[in-house]
Amino acid sequence: MLIERYKHVNLFELVPLERDPVLDKLDGLLDDDELFQAVRNDLARRYPKTQTRGRHSTPVEVILRMLVVKHLYKWSYEQTESLVADSITLRQFCRIYLNSVPDDTVLIKWANLIRPETLQQLLEHIVQMARQLKVTRGRKLRTDGTVVESNIHHPTDSSLLVDGVRVLSRMLKQARQAIASVTEEPPRVAQGVFRNRLRSARATARVISETTRRKAKETDQGCQRAYRKLVRITQASVEQAEQVADVLRELATEEAKRLQQQAEHFLPLVKQVIDQTVQRVLEGEKVPAPEKLVSLFEPHTNIICRGKKGKPVEFGRKVWFDEVDGGIVSHYRILDGNPKDEGQWAPSLERHRELFDRPPDQASGDRGLYSARNEALAIEMGVRRIILPKSGHCSLERRQHEKQRWFRRGRRYHQGVEGRISVLKRRYGLNRCLYHGEDGFARWVGWGIIAHDLWSIGTALTAR
Repeated sequence: MLIERYKHVNLFELVPLERDPVLDKLDGLLDDDELFQAVRNDLARRYPKTQTRGRHSTPVEVILRMLVVKHLYKWSYEQTESLVADSITLRQFCRIYLNSVPDDTVLIKWANLIRPETLQQLLEHIVQMARQLKVTRGRKLRTDGTVVESNIHHPTDSSLLVDGVRVLSRMLKQARQAIASVTEEPPRVAQGVFRNRLRSARATARVISETTRRKAKETDQGCQRAYRKLVRITQASVEQAEQVADVLRELATEEAKRLQQQAEHFLPLVKQVIDQTVQRVLEGEKVPAPEKLVSLFEPHTNIICRGKKGKPVEFGRKVWFDEVDGGIVSHYRILDGNPKDEGQWAPSLERHRELFDRPPDQASGDRGLYSARNEALAIEMGVRRIILPKSGHCSLERRQHEKQRWFRRGRRYHQGVEGRISVLKRRYGLNRCLYHGEDGFARWVGWGIIAHDLWSIGTALTAR
């Protein structure tokens, strides 16, 4: 049964300690009932009768505060459990008091129930809190994007094929045990259908890797032969998995159903890897970046080419940030593919007007956002100072416009958004997402920005 809170105990009365002033401010911010109810509504969806039946759960208040602590300090779930248990200050902050700290696996299960849409609502409410506390007035808006990488290895055709064989071989091994455990006579399957081809796939991939490193013309044919062999091995594993999936469909056990769903998820992805390998390597045709699959485990990952020195190609998702005065990230968007920056100007201005009921006095962006249409849109919305430097050749009139003091001052202010993104990456983990799946990616980004904004508000209130 879902419970909301433990009985209040003030640990600082029992053990006098020096208190963290920022955490004290955050403690008051998290007492907000709207934040609490938004998370509670998601956690109540775990089972049909979660709110009325069963033993008492970990309180909603504890889950919310432990997730905030986890992302504030960039800890893992295991570290969060251990360090909260060892700290009187964090026990009081997380409202655990003298009760046992929830296990990291329990925290993971509850955390996965919180929807990305809920985190967007939480961020919007936190921005309104910052506005009420006069941490920000929403007078200035600066907007920029960055790439949050997925937690995957560098994708190559051979490594993706090996991943496919590994996943299907593991599924076949588990399916063999599930079929053998059936009480009645197990269904008949073809001989060799459970064969594990992983060792052959890895040996062939090593040949491809060694051949590629030599970069010699006489080894091109050998590389092609190795790729053909690896594709045949992967296709054989796919055929085996399809046969076993048909058998699993006839079984009525929970394990068989789970393995069948796993096969239905991975088989189309492995087939896509085979097709793009044949097209790119064996037929010599180009595969457009939006059509490429770069990970079987994080299929939502995009190929993003931004031409950065030392990292020309990145694998992850492009995230767009809007920051207002006071160091508050007011909104974020996770984009599909690698769209042009120019199209992000209008959504940022519209969202700012929704949040603050008025357009910003000053709005700024990089050169990629400049267009006559974007400038006209900002003027139409009532933005007084528009900082959009034009790239390429500029007329004399344009150069004089950009040399004005207010424009140059706005350009210097806008450069701070790069520092904000750096802080989000270094301190709040937005350099690389460690959660799984598309929803996990959105949760990782959302919690990181929420933790950043809460800390910014707490620091500002402490400094007063």
